[in-house]
Amino acid sequence: MELRQREELMRQKITIVGAGNVGASCAQRLVERGYADIVLVDIVGGLPQGKALDLLESGPVVGFDANIIGTNGYEETADSDIAIITSGLARKPGMSRDDLLLANMNIVKGVTENLIKYSPNCILIVVTNPLDAMVQLAYHVSGFPKQRVVGMAGILDTARFRTFIAKELKVSVADVSAYVLGGHGDTMVPLTRLTTVGGIPLAKLLPKERIDAIVERTRNGGGEIVNLLKTGSAFYAPSAAVEQMVDAVVLDKKSILPCAAYLEGEYGIKGLFVGVPVKLGATGVEEVIQIELTPEEYAALQGSAAAVRELIGVMKL
Repeated sequence: MELRQREELMRQKITIVGAGNVGASCAQRLVERGYADIVLVDIVGGLPQGKALDLLESGPVVGFDANIIGTNGYEETADSDIAIITSGLARKPGMSRDDLLLANMNIVKGVTENLIKYSPNCILIVVTNPLDAMVQLAYHVSGFPKQRVVGMAGILDTARFRTFIAKELKVSVADVSAYVLGGHGDTMVPLTRLTTVGGIPLAKLLPKERIDAIVERTRNGGGEIVNLLKTGSAFYAPSAAVEQMVDAVVLDKKSILPCAAYLEGEYGIKGLFVGVPVKLGATGVEEVIQIELTPEEYAALQGSAAAVRELIGVMKL
């Protein structure tokens, strides 16, 4: 069998629901990886088809042979290995993630029902905001085991945190190690105590007031971009975060990444999706990594979980 044929047999199938900026950026990043064929779904006629064709025609230049198609239905998504939900309304200036709750609740519910109908064995990655509530909804609707439902948030929040630290210290982002836990919003919990730059604790490199300012900017990172764009929200960094998660699953990398995972007592939280470090591999969330927290960090994480629980209460799950 020729190498090309073997590659096609090994290639996975990934569905991305939502062909807006986040979904299309995810599609570009993933089809260029070459390890999966992509199905891009959107309700707007012609939109996913046009973007998919445009991406497909970049293959000879970029150098990938993976296939990508666009569709307005779900039949073509059948037997997907991974399904990524990005569909929903984007934030507008002055709008919090929580304002999106009821508007996006019905969208994510319908999308999840269609995905599990055609791909009952897939891994669900949820990106739609408000993230923590939407991933809880997808878990509830799908009936999937907790390992196969995960939310993208902590990687993005951590990337913003690392970016701001690197710019402040004028160092490579690769040298900044950090974790941001908790809900994807104002209550997120950057673990400054465990943040290092080249192995050196952040507190030895920056005064407390500068660290506090960076933490605050991180918490408002999405809103900062919304206010600048005025007609949309972030998509380059979110799609990069999704790519890192998909890499971990498709390549079974066992990566330790901050993701929204279902907790059953870990960190003193039960029955809720909250951002924590997890081991992400071929079967999804393979392990929740428990970090020993200080009383202040623990209290902050509990507060973040309480904010998420309020949203779950509004959805009546």
